[in-house]
Amino acid sequence: MNLYHSSSKQSCFQKIQTMLHPHNFIPVAIPVITRWTKTCLADDTPQTTQGKPRLSTTFVFGFICCFYFVASLCIRYCLAPEHKYPAAYEDCLNATIHFMKNIEHYGVDPANVIVCGDSAGGNLAAAVCQTLAGRSDLPKLRAQILIYPGLQALDFNLPSYQQNRGVPLLYREHAAFFALQYLNGHALHMQEVLEGSHVPPDLRLKYGKWLSPDNIPEKFKVRGYKPHKPHEFNAEVFEKVKGFFEPTLCPLLAEDAVIQQLPESFILTCEYDVLRDDGLLYKKRLEDNRVPVTWCHLEDGFHGIISLFDLSVLSFTSGKRGLDRVVEFIKGL
Repeated sequence: MNLYHSSSKQSCFQKIQTMLHPHNFIPVAIPVITRWTKTCLADDTPQTTQGKPRLSTTFVFGFICCFYFVASLCIRYCLAPEHKYPAAYEDCLNATIHFMKNIEHYGVDPANVIVCGDSAGGNLAAAVCQTLAGRSDLPKLRAQILIYPGLQALDFNLPSYQQNRGVPLLYREHAAFFALQYLNGHALHMQEVLEGSHVPPDLRLKYGKWLSPDNIPEKFKVRGYKPHKPHEFNAEVFEKVKGFFEPTLCPLLAEDAVIQQLPESFILTCEYDVLRDDGLLYKKRLEDNRVPVTWCHLEDGFHGIISLFDLSVLSFTSGKRGLDRVVEFIKGL
């Protein structure tokens, strides 16, 4: 079954390739639920080096926009290591700004724009949302949807990193490897980053109030967690990776003044995912700053499960359950 209407089209926003799935679909077996349009800006659709989109929530949000009259703009941002930070972030930010400045051209209600992304796309969605939070020249974002996002690169020894270090689809070492590839275009000093020796004592103290394992509920620590003592600080490594302390790369480090301005949020985490605690810590930061948060935790979920929701033998009921919660959140806005 073809989920996409023939009017779905690729376009270019400031030389950034995008895919716009408009809202004027004829739904299949599902009646029109609402007369007004919400739009999802999905910052989760990078191109591979072969120029083909990877398996991601692009298909998921295409499914949603087909059945629920939600326009979806998918941004194919540049990939590392060929394009280092901040290339992907700037692609997503510039495309989003261009879309919002020209929003009436696309027949979209400016009061109902949602930014969303999964995994690395969740990182980019969170960063874009923070950047736009203080913009008075653009429509306010209605919400953000973050699906198992990676939001920090200071501590790879949080409980979820220890507990799920060898659980597919994202291993602990892979998380550090990808972060370094994005930042520097290579993975040198990965061992030092895994050990935590790239964080200066003063910054560890500053950000500890937000990143401390003490902020994670005790029930998430019972499965094989041991408090980690960071290795001795290495100033040379810090100089090579100090981009990790930029909120546009690690949104968990944003100041409270920024967090307080964020829109209503949906965060999905999975128990068997190294990034679980990134989501839990961000959830707490949002709640501490009185930002409304809807949290969905898949007790039997793992990283990437949402993208597998309709892949026959690779499909999991918990992935479908997570997708249902995303749909409920969008419909309830």
